[in-house]
Amino acid sequence: MSAIEKVQPMSAGETAKALWISTVAFTLCFAVWTIFAIIGIRIKQELNLNEAEFGLLIGTPVLTGSIVRIVLGIWTGRYGGRLVYTLTMLAAALATFLLSYAHTYTQMLIAGLGVGLAGGSFAVGVAYVSPFFPAEKQGTALGIFGAGNVGAAVTKFAAPFVLIAWGWQAVAEIWAVGLALMAIVFWFTTTDDPAFRLRRERGVASKSLAQEFAPLQNVQVWRFSLYYFFAFGGFVALSLWLPRYLVGVYGFNLETAGMIAAAYSIPGSIFRAFGGVLSDKKGARSVMYAMFAVSAVATLILSLPATAITPVIFIVVIFVLGFFMSLGKAAVYKHIPAYYPDSVGAVGGIVGMMGGLGGFILPIAFGLLKDMTGLWSSCFLLLFAIVAISLIWMHLSVKQLSRQGHSAPVAAT
Repeated sequence: MSAIEKVQPMSAGETAKALWISTVAFTLCFAVWTIFAIIGIRIKQELNLNEAEFGLLIGTPVLTGSIVRIVLGIWTGRYGGRLVYTLTMLAAALATFLLSYAHTYTQMLIAGLGVGLAGGSFAVGVAYVSPFFPAEKQGTALGIFGAGNVGAAVTKFAAPFVLIAWGWQAVAEIWAVGLALMAIVFWFTTTDDPAFRLRRERGVASKSLAQEFAPLQNVQVWRFSLYYFFAFGGFVALSLWLPRYLVGVYGFNLETAGMIAAAYSIPGSIFRAFGGVLSDKKGARSVMYAMFAVSAVATLILSLPATAITPVIFIVVIFVLGFFMSLGKAAVYKHIPAYYPDSVGAVGGIVGMMGGLGGFILPIAFGLLKDMTGLWSSCFLLLFAIVAISLIWMHLSVKQLSRQGHSAPVAAT
């Protein structure tokens, strides 16, 4: 029996507060994490950056937020999500405020590493929220929490207007203050998660690092990581890249491009909660099949030369892609507490790290492909290749499990 299963049931009010306060906090963290999607365009103009340099700039926070996830996930299990979440937000807020004082490209990159700490909050939130809920409701709960991805839309809606009125430095400072205030609210309105409280009350010793990382020897964890590399990493990459794509291909101004990219981010975030509900009711595997099938068709269409796709068709298809990515993000994380209930922090951290790395690597790859081929649509051809590989690997794995007669946890079938 896992530690989570031994926890006494919590009151409805306590579980709801933990979920919704964590979700609001993650929304602000995500807004900070994607801040370069807007201010990066102005910085690109000021520093005269090429596409690859721009891709590195907007991807640097994603790198930090990815790598740090596994460490934060483990720390959450050891020290409790309430403490780790609060400290993570405060550290990210400080780095974001200092960003406004950066003047050179190198200084921007260094500051971006600190801003990226906001992205690590996802691993903390998953490990903190999941013990509040029984297994049959964790997909829905984690889907609601993950809907905090809508923070990307908050940045894309609001940041262009703040930038035009007061400059990109004001965006960094205002976002930093907002995150710091949220950290204070989180600390004073939440309690430790039940699993951490139980371990503390019973004096249960923390796992050794070898025990923490033991599940990572399972190839299945890395298969889940590839799924999340596309579903989440692709979502983040497109959230960051879309304003630049719309400006470069269709000649939209920054405000319009930001609004469209924000509109893409909203369904791609909010419907993650719907994906969690579907994963609870229909099974995460079925949701994954649907996500990969539709994504393959969408990315193949978008891989056509940009001149062959009108702005209306592009926007419709990209919205469909974002919707199904949101379902897939929830489905991947439904698997983790179902298969690894005692290692949610470590496994969730590594899967989140790989997804975050997708958000770092893909924008750079998009820029490099554009520089090398001159084709804007080359980014979608890359995404199609990732989808195809993921779908084939998943299908072969499912068939192998069926031949061997292995049964998956009911919640993840």
